[in-house]
Amino acid sequence: MLRHGGRALLACALLALLGLGAALKTPARSCCSPIVPRREWKALASECSKRLRQPVRYVVVSHTAGSSCSSPDSCQQQARNVQHYHARTLGWCDVGYNFLIGEDGLVYEGRGWDIKGDHAGPTWNPISIGITFMGNYMDRVPPARALRAAQSLLDCGVARGALSSNYEVKGHRDVQKTLSPGNQLYEIIQTWQHYRE
Repeated sequence: MLRHGGRALLACALLALLGLGAALKTPARSCCSPIVPRREWKALASECSKRLRQPVRYVVVSHTAGSSCSSPDSCQQQARNVQHYHARTLGWCDVGYNFLIGEDGLVYEGRGWDIKGDHAGPTWNPISIGITFMGNYMDRVPPARALRAAQSLLDCGVARGALSSNYEVKGHRDVQKTLSPGNQLYEIIQTWQHYRE
């Protein structure tokens, strides 16, 4: 039984490995579930320029510890709130995360696959993709659709060559002194195939 992505993604990954994706006009990114682009959630322009060396080996999963969102409208607003806090209050070049996951089951593009994030400190930022769940998951779990969206995103990263096939998932608390990604979400990610403490 195929896990976390299904047959279509497996086919795309195999084509990418064999170098046949271009020949069949099936680029790896077409295998990915839609990601809400920055322009759609009305992100401020990014001032970031430091690129990640790909394929990236690590993924750090966090939570925003703030308000959750359960519809595209509320999640777009929440993504803007997070970006405003990071860019305008903290003075960072953009929202700190590469991707944000909403309880609506959608993935929101932060810095994307190519740009170094500001989500896990100076040691981990240059070598990891930062994925955050919008909400506080100390005492509750994200809905299944949000967890599926995160798994699909990780599969997409491998299929497009942005993530190493043997990538390792870390909880934010594994790499920094923090309660993130929250007790309940942390228990869940510890069951993921690529999780390593």
